[in-house]
Amino acid sequence: MTAIRKTQVAIIGAGPAGLLLSHLLFKAGISSIVLERQTREHVEGRIRAGVLEWGSVEILREAGLSARMDKQGLVHDGFELAFHDLRHRIDLRGLVGKGVMIYGQTELTKDLMEQRHEDGGELIFSVGNISIENPENGKPRLRYGINDDQQEIECDAIAGCDGFHGIARQSMPKDVLKTYERVYPFGWLGLLTDTPPALEELIYANHDRGFALCSMRSKTRSRYYIQCAVDDHAENWSDERFWKELKNRLNAEIASRIVTGPSIEKSIAPLRSFVAEPMQYRNLFLAGDAAHIVPPTGAKGLNLAIADVAVLSKALHESFNKGKPTLLERYSETCLRRVWKVERFSWYLSKVMHQFPDNDLFEKKMQQAEFEYMMQSESASRAIAENYVGLALEL
Repeated sequence: MTAIRKTQVAIIGAGPAGLLLSHLLFKAGISSIVLERQTREHVEGRIRAGVLEWGSVEILREAGLSARMDKQGLVHDGFELAFHDLRHRIDLRGLVGKGVMIYGQTELTKDLMEQRHEDGGELIFSVGNISIENPENGKPRLRYGINDDQQEIECDAIAGCDGFHGIARQSMPKDVLKTYERVYPFGWLGLLTDTPPALEELIYANHDRGFALCSMRSKTRSRYYIQCAVDDHAENWSDERFWKELKNRLNAEIASRIVTGPSIEKSIAPLRSFVAEPMQYRNLFLAGDAAHIVPPTGAKGLNLAIADVAVLSKALHESFNKGKPTLLERYSETCLRRVWKVERFSWYLSKVMHQFPDNDLFEKKMQQAEFEYMMQSESASRAIAENYVGLALEL
């Protein structure tokens, strides 16, 4: 016999988007159940982004989720771009009056998980065979299995926060959904290590050998990336080979400050730009990577997810608690205005800072001219700063 549960919002995915949405709904007095196909340990252990826009920081603070972030996170007032031997600092604070927060997505996920458990939130892990039924009706249903038991959730709305490969977007009618995609001809090989960062701020570098990024998660843990072939494998890269290649892509002064050490984790991430339109179908709503993917160059993936659920939680509050459905009906329209602007910035920075296999000499000269223009134009630097700290959130 199938067990049936009832809630107002069923959330698929216990990553940052799903957990934050569940928390924001809880604060608004709206019930939710979160389903996740992986174990809690797997979700908490995933290595992901580490740069929070200032708007994301404010959302987390307002939601009462910032205690550990404010204690352990690193506020950065700028970052550096390098092009061969040229270096240019984007002074975020000086140009737009805001900075960013360095705080690993892994740590944020742990904070969210702990808070949902403290508040009595219902999180169900290791579920299988999730299916969505009747999203077009007033009472959609989620079916899923735990071991051999079949379960069902009856709800008023379903939030698909289940990532690019999740079931939520796939459940939207094919004649409703339209997708846009660009797959980049390279990946990022990332290495995590318990060594102090090379500099106090992030460094994005374009070199003839390929892109490199010197990033961090704390004052004692660093995250480095190098551009690699899209079909490469992390197993092909020893620590020694990685460190040598990274230093080859940085100028001598920066390379001399790299503190090498054994890797904690190495992995390769493909780069793509992807947008699904619309982000809602009747009572089914998409958020985060289920709706859009950005190349990591602009540090926007996690921030877009936070923005989505901030909009969605307010829209659900207005609809469920105040009987005003207008914001909910416009959820997709509101989010997509931001999504496409963020896609543009991530695409732009990726285009300037990477070596593309099919770039001819003209394209290479255009990259150099663009970089020199950034260095000479305060307006150009301000535009980058404005996008990097995060565009204003429409609520």
